[in-house]
Amino acid sequence: MSTEIIISNDGDAYFITVNGRATFEHASQLRNLAKSLENTAFSKISLNLANCGGMDSTFMGILAMLGLRAKKVGAPMYVYNAGELNLSLLQGLGLKKLFEFRNGDMGQSSGKDWASGSGEKSGRAETVLEAHQTLMSADEQNVKKFEKVVELVQKDLDNMNKSKKIGRAHV
Repeated sequence: MSTEIIISNDGDAYFITVNGRATFEHASQLRNLAKSLENTAFSKISLNLANCGGMDSTFMGILAMLGLRAKKVGAPMYVYNAGELNLSLLQGLGLKKLFEFRNGDMGQSSGKDWASGSGEKSGRAETVLEAHQTLMSADEQNVKKFEKVVELVQKDLDNMNKSKKIGRAHV
């Protein structure tokens, strides 16, 4: 089953549905949403994981980013139908304090679909880096788990940026 992330908004409420396994390949559009909400007030974020077959750390880091943005503006972030696996994954990274877990129908947006993000390589690397930095700041237990990942991804990004500069110099 391929993965589908559906993001919509209805006024100042955001609705996210994850169908399939959520990985770094699918995190860019959520990162774009989190960035767009940096200086914006909103009333809530509702996330439905009923059909989510698992998540990797990058995806969970981006969810943490959304949860932190919600806390910052005093809005709840509801996680619906996480199931045993996803609940254990999120709790294992100390993220329980960022979300309100619920079962049942999250309601639906009668609003519009929110634009999805691109999947270019440097964008993905930046998403992976930012997600893991967020996980480390969300819970100090995550520093040991992810400091090597952050270090390696930062090196890759630095190398990509050097290559871009060298490529431009030769044009």
